[in-house]
Amino acid sequence: MNILVMNCGSSSLKYQLIDMVNESVLAKGLCERIGIEGSVLTHSPAGKDKVKFEKPMPSHKEAIQMVMDALVDKECGVISSTDEIAAIGHRVVHGGTYYSDSVVVDEKVKEAIKDCFDLAPLHNPANLMGIEACEAAAPGKPNVAVFDTAFGMNMEEKAYLYALPYEYFEKYKVRRYGFHGTSHSFVSGEAIKFAGLDPKTAKVIVCHLGNGASVSASIGGKCVDTSMGLTPLEGLIMGTRSGDIDPAIIQFLCNKLSISVDECLNILNKKSGVLGLSNGISSDFRDIDAAAEEGNHQAEVALEAYALRVAKYIGAYAAAMNGVDAIAFTAGVGENDKNMRKDICAYLGYLGAFIDAEKNDIRGENRVISTDDSKVKLLLMPTNEELAIARDTLRLTK
Repeated sequence: MNILVMNCGSSSLKYQLIDMVNESVLAKGLCERIGIEGSVLTHSPAGKDKVKFEKPMPSHKEAIQMVMDALVDKECGVISSTDEIAAIGHRVVHGGTYYSDSVVVDEKVKEAIKDCFDLAPLHNPANLMGIEACEAAAPGKPNVAVFDTAFGMNMEEKAYLYALPYEYFEKYKVRRYGFHGTSHSFVSGEAIKFAGLDPKTAKVIVCHLGNGASVSASIGGKCVDTSMGLTPLEGLIMGTRSGDIDPAIIQFLCNKLSISVDECLNILNKKSGVLGLSNGISSDFRDIDAAAEEGNHQAEVALEAYALRVAKYIGAYAAAMNGVDAIAFTAGVGENDKNMRKDICAYLGYLGAFIDAEKNDIRGENRVISTDDSKVKLLLMPTNEELAIARDTLRLTK
């Protein structure tokens, strides 16, 4: 059974075709510059050379038709007909308070996605365009929406409510939603299996560390708390996002700089994080690592602050769950930066969590990286959001 996974951005589209018999990727690719001059599709079939198709893509409709054509192409295709695609799974960023699980798309689901446009203005419109384009390109095929916010919907009120007038939640649904939910759900589940923990009671903290970053706490795979909030701006220091700050800073900066709230939020989203802390060196951790190695003080501070913030969230979540069985590192930085993992874990001795330098000298594969006598298992667990989406799509459509 083949599942096509779609991840649509405003001007891009990532896809994978996965054979769910053995969960192998038959083909994957990327459409870039949708609606912009110079559109290109890069298609990578398994066992064959990568192919590029340069053709105008005025909208997601044309882009998705090109994907379908590439999948059945005589030279670079991997299936003989789109009839071999059983269903299509879509990443949808925001499901609001409507959905706490993935769902087969119908008109009601599409209306809910529309209702969340103001909560995710850069993502939900593109996600919906992708769904409707797939409906047109492959009529009759079931489409499944897999929400980034679904994992966080398992939180209790004490975790998701802000200390604001309750009417703002009642009227406007202002609450903590959490993002990277598909990754957190996948990694927490894989960590339980890999570490041999009790699937009903395992207390797991997942550190999804990359240019966007978040931490989650779960018990038995159900979310207890997560660091991102109403938007992906809350929580950890990130590549260009500030993470947690005193909210009065916004008013202070607006007054000092004579700027609007929107302009200030643009600073917090796009000019802050390690980019801001490093005094503009980069939002790429590899560049900051290189600068720190050369003795740049602000680069060193940026990395130290990042590690400290992650460690503080781990401590908070260990308290929230009254213990922790495993801490898993995932995503670009979490999977590939052994020094950052080491620096974070240096704070965790009070938990009885100790990293093994030799085991930690690894990138991008499942591994226990804690010492044999560590009371908490420290894990390196690569995320696979596309596979998670495919699994949910299969579960709902088989």
